[in-house]
Amino acid sequence: MRLRFAAALASFVAILAGCAVGPDFRRPEAPKTSAYTTTALPPETAAAPVTGGAAQRFVAGRDIPAQWWGLFHSDALDRLIRQALAHSATLAAAQAALRGAQENLRSEVGAVLYPSVDGHFSAERQKISGAAFGNPSNIPIFNLYNASVGVSYRIDIVGGGWRGLEALQSQVDYQCFQVDAAYLALTANLATAAVQEAMLRAQVRATQEILALQEKQLAVVERQFALGAVSRPDVLAQRTQVAQTRTTLPPLEKQLAQNRHRLAVLAGKLPSEAVLPEFELDGLQLPRELPVSLPSALVRQRPDIRAAEALLHQASAQIGVATANLYPQITLTGNYGSESVAFRNLFGSGTAVWNLGASLLQPIFHGGELIAKRSAAIAAYDQAAAQYRETVLEAFRDVADTLRALELDAVTLAAQAEAEKAARVALEITEKQFRLGAVSYLSLLNAQRLDQQARVALVQAQAARFADTAALFQALGGGWWNIPPDTAAAERTDSTTHRED
Repeated sequence: MRLRFAAALASFVAILAGCAVGPDFRRPEAPKTSAYTTTALPPETAAAPVTGGAAQRFVAGRDIPAQWWGLFHSDALDRLIRQALAHSATLAAAQAALRGAQENLRSEVGAVLYPSVDGHFSAERQKISGAAFGNPSNIPIFNLYNASVGVSYRIDIVGGGWRGLEALQSQVDYQCFQVDAAYLALTANLATAAVQEAMLRAQVRATQEILALQEKQLAVVERQFALGAVSRPDVLAQRTQVAQTRTTLPPLEKQLAQNRHRLAVLAGKLPSEAVLPEFELDGLQLPRELPVSLPSALVRQRPDIRAAEALLHQASAQIGVATANLYPQITLTGNYGSESVAFRNLFGSGTAVWNLGASLLQPIFHGGELIAKRSAAIAAYDQAAAQYRETVLEAFRDVADTLRALELDAVTLAAQAEAEKAARVALEITEKQFRLGAVSYLSLLNAQRLDQQARVALVQAQAARFADTAALFQALGGGWWNIPPDTAAAERTDSTTHRED
């Protein structure tokens, strides 16, 4: 019911404002471009035989699902996001701001469309001078009772009130898109933080495995030293290698703990109370097909662009408000009631009082104040227009960056998978040769270092593929327009229907 009321109210305001002074708002045209980047995207990304290495195909013009994170096929991520949508303080604040804007609009609609009607009652005890009646010695003291109804109505002859309503409706639209922006940022941040946790967990595990192998190698070197097969500097070098690897664990564990705390806060819980799932890269599935919205559709999908458009609309309406202040203003007033010196006779015969009135206010000289305010409103519109263009440019850059990241990070992962495989095989061969005395200990240390670097870099490259995918859905708007109106997720806002235009 509230959705239908909001939609009807928005349409009504738009129709009436079209008859008022000042410019009628025209929605900016979408950029006339058919691509996001200067070079064409490949049909699909490179593939690698590891987790997160699947080839992804770009599908131009495909729509984005409302719950895009479901394409990762992670029940844990889906549960976490649902919990966050229900408990997020950021989302609740945006929804409250939207409700406030809606109520401000409703209050102004009443002031513009309808007359104000007020009831008044007063009871007074008075003493006046008897000289007014030619008898100074007689000082009348009496009671006076009054009950009346007053009506006042301002005739909006040039549409300044309608422009004011138009500005308030634009503020409602802005807050509406702020809710969508908060919704999109929350879901994207949760998905990215889940990928970050999976990456850190994998790095910790890889570092622990590397450390275990290095400690095992240290035991071998110490036995060889006891037999006189290696020198003491070789033992010290291996101990140094083990110590250096061990020092990399606490920072990773710190980052993992901090990321868990961030997930808890995003989910609307205290870090000490949140019960969070543990994310692993193996528990996420890379979507094989990636929707790529047409450039002409991006300006209708990105909440930040739509919010900037709403502010531009508001600035346009404010020009009309400032223009209307230059024209005459007519106010009609009327009062009807009863007045008596005895309460029991207040509504008796002959006690009726009434008055009718009309006033005209025509600004004549304000020292240039009104003209300057209109010029300031025009300047504010120009500022909003420039900010809108900047928002559009940044949005297109965001999509272009993400598309290139998807393409090139896939190539990086394929190359890193080969590098990790080569480093692992090289280490195994070097260890065997070292035990046989065929290579120096320096060669073994170098092989260990390269293997450690390759394994950590592989984990980071795998996580980048998942993070890039989440970033693409965020850059394209997140699919908020596809949320069914009868689902719980749609309750994030009370005023969405008027935006589907």
